[in-house]
Amino acid sequence: MTSFLAFLALLSFSFSVNALYFYNSTAISPTSWINSASMPHTADYSDGSTVRILLLNVNPAGYGPSFAAGFYCFAPCNSFFFSIFIIYATEINEGIWDGSHPQVIWTANRSHPISENATLQLTSESGLTLHDSDGSLVWTTYVGKSSVTGIYISGSGNLVLFDINNYSIWQSWEHPTDSLVMGQSLAGGQRLTAISNSTNWTEGKVYLILLAGGLFGFVNSDPPQLYGQISLYSNKSVDKSVLMIFENGSLYMNSSLFYFYHDSEILIKLQYATNIQYMRLDSDGHLRHYGYDSLSGQCNILQDLFTIDNCSYPTSYGNYGICKNGQCICPVGTSGNYFKMADDQQPELGCSALTPITCDVNNHHWLTINNVSYFNYGDDAAFSRIDEESCKISCLRNCSCKAVVYRYFNGDSSDGRCFPLSEVFSFENYQPEAPYTNSSAYIKVQVSPSRVGLGPILGSTFGALLLLVALVSIYLVCMSRINEAQDKDFIEQLPGMPTRFSFEELRMATEHFTKKLGEGGFGAVFEGSWDNERIAVKRLYSIEHGKNDFLAEVKTIGSIHHINLVRLMGFCADKLNRLLVYEYMCNGSLDKWIYCSEGRVPLDWPIRFKIIIDVAKGLCYLHEDCRQKIVHFDIKPENILLDEMFHAKVSDFGLSKLIDREKSRVMTRMRGTPGYLAPEWLTAMVTEKVDVYSFGVVIVEILCGRRNLDYAQTEENRHLITILEQKSKSNELFDLIDKNLADVEIYEEEIMNVMKLAMWCLQWDSSRRPSMSVVVKVLDKAMEVETSLDYNFVSSIPMMTSVVGKEDQSASLLASTLSGPR
Repeated sequence: MTSFLAFLALLSFSFSVNALYFYNSTAISPTSWINSASMPHTADYSDGSTVRILLLNVNPAGYGPSFAAGFYCFAPCNSFFFSIFIIYATEINEGIWDGSHPQVIWTANRSHPISENATLQLTSESGLTLHDSDGSLVWTTYVGKSSVTGIYISGSGNLVLFDINNYSIWQSWEHPTDSLVMGQSLAGGQRLTAISNSTNWTEGKVYLILLAGGLFGFVNSDPPQLYGQISLYSNKSVDKSVLMIFENGSLYMNSSLFYFYHDSEILIKLQYATNIQYMRLDSDGHLRHYGYDSLSGQCNILQDLFTIDNCSYPTSYGNYGICKNGQCICPVGTSGNYFKMADDQQPELGCSALTPITCDVNNHHWLTINNVSYFNYGDDAAFSRIDEESCKISCLRNCSCKAVVYRYFNGDSSDGRCFPLSEVFSFENYQPEAPYTNSSAYIKVQVSPSRVGLGPILGSTFGALLLLVALVSIYLVCMSRINEAQDKDFIEQLPGMPTRFSFEELRMATEHFTKKLGEGGFGAVFEGSWDNERIAVKRLYSIEHGKNDFLAEVKTIGSIHHINLVRLMGFCADKLNRLLVYEYMCNGSLDKWIYCSEGRVPLDWPIRFKIIIDVAKGLCYLHEDCRQKIVHFDIKPENILLDEMFHAKVSDFGLSKLIDREKSRVMTRMRGTPGYLAPEWLTAMVTEKVDVYSFGVVIVEILCGRRNLDYAQTEENRHLITILEQKSKSNELFDLIDKNLADVEIYEEEIMNVMKLAMWCLQWDSSRRPSMSVVVKVLDKAMEVETSLDYNFVSSIPMMTSVVGKEDQSASLLASTLSGPR
């Protein structure tokens, strides 16, 4: 029966190739389509858009709104997207009606439009692959070891790849973009992300996410700002496994029918859908429910699912715009204008600053806007409850803060909520019936040079500031001399030290250590600003280092410079305080990217491979190119930082361990992180090969997209290195590769070679592991991976030893806390 169905599908597809007006919903692999104006099933619409249909599932009635897959472009038709769209079609007239322009409900390549003569291929090995006209890979489904027999577009708009048994291998419904059609589900944590605008289909700032309790609309900033919420209730508890299904005009969650409620009134209860309906998160933040009129062929908005005022959307009038009576106005201060309309012809674009903001605190000025409301009041508990003046000061000291909204309690400026904004979206002017009207906005603006020092008032102010600076300078000089007197003996012996900071300077630079970037066994890291430059300040927990040792090690580390090591800019050794000042890395640590957390887009293989090379080169420099060998002892994704171009740099190497070149081994108490510790830590006699082992664990995590020790997994899947050992012995290593890695088939050979390199680094016997210089050569393809590897990465012998939990704190530790179960 299966073979007969396949034969029919193949037969019908052969007709679709040769008959000009014959449409089919199915294609059999291998097949390829070239995006060309000569394609037989092309339709141009009155709005300037064009569709080139590859697959079409005509409405069961023989005419009406139908789902199709193919190439789509909007006016002016300069570039194309491979999309699923709804068109008004008929088999009776063998054509397409121009009832309404195509409605796109899914797109494969939103971030990379293609040109004429691009190619879409369907193969049994890779599924669908999309290449631009220059041959570059744009998008692929990649199906692993599965074999694809064909593809079809269902009558409900699902694009499905199937195997010889007609089982689904891949389907578009599992990868939603900005829309849901009837019957499609949205799993907990999944997002719908709107396009930027009608002429820019890259992912915009607005997204919708399903969490326990309902649907939440956010505008993406740092941190994201909540603007809309739809609570979903039932008689069943809802947890993280929540699943929503948009079906027959209603929403189902965990197999229970849900309606939206507000003030005990049912707001949304859609009628049974006899025609095509769908919901879409549009670029303006509205979540709209659309439906087709079967007679006119028009697609109409049935309702807006977010029941909030138009002025309450974050992008209603762009950045800094104030929505007043349905019109956009720019913020105006008593001392003049600081903003202008971004485009007088397009008020929805908002306002732009006349003078760009900088991080120079001395040139900042507050522009006060009273009686305005702001949409981001979703969680009061997440924001500081402080007085108004402290709210403004905290923003002034933070370079990334652009404005604050202060919400009063009972009209009291000494008691309220402080909402700092790293990106300012639209405000709403005072409305008597609007919530949160008892608030004010303080927008940070830049004072232009022409406004400084022009009058006696400004002159006296400037003089007062000079006096204040002088007093502060005297105080700092006195404190500096005290510190210099304390440290004179060894400072004179250590020329070339990095910048020395007082504890008070770093406390102010970090706003009293309020913005924590991360925390580990050695200390916590805080974001700060110094001389208009963002910095990362690490406050060490341990004070066991004597001041001489601390300063000597700071001098050593401060004198080394490498592109793949985070730069040490300064330090503080003030009484019992030990702090290190590093350059700031805007993309944070690697762990935030390789575990696909926070809804981030998975890194592609070229970026992952470049990160592995960068880390290897940084470690090679520490081990082999410094005057004293530096062993890191805590290599893990949290200590690998990424800059704006995703170049990787090793961090937290400052106070690891300095080893003389003539020493082959060193005895030290255990330090590091469970899951990344080499087995020789059980003897306390270690070499730089402990870093090689940890590096091997990091490689495996990058390749597999998960942590080595993951206690959220079942017991048999908890330890990744154990699974690696099993898969290596059964020759099933490819099964471990991260499923979010979309371009595996292109780089399969390189990926598997890196996997073998990781296993070389994970050898139980440290003498069999490669040096980091050899690792670099393998990655540069100047050497081959060792072939006679021991695949017993874990030991079955339980052991105990005296080690440390945090650095150098004695505790009894099982062998399982090293790289994992043994």
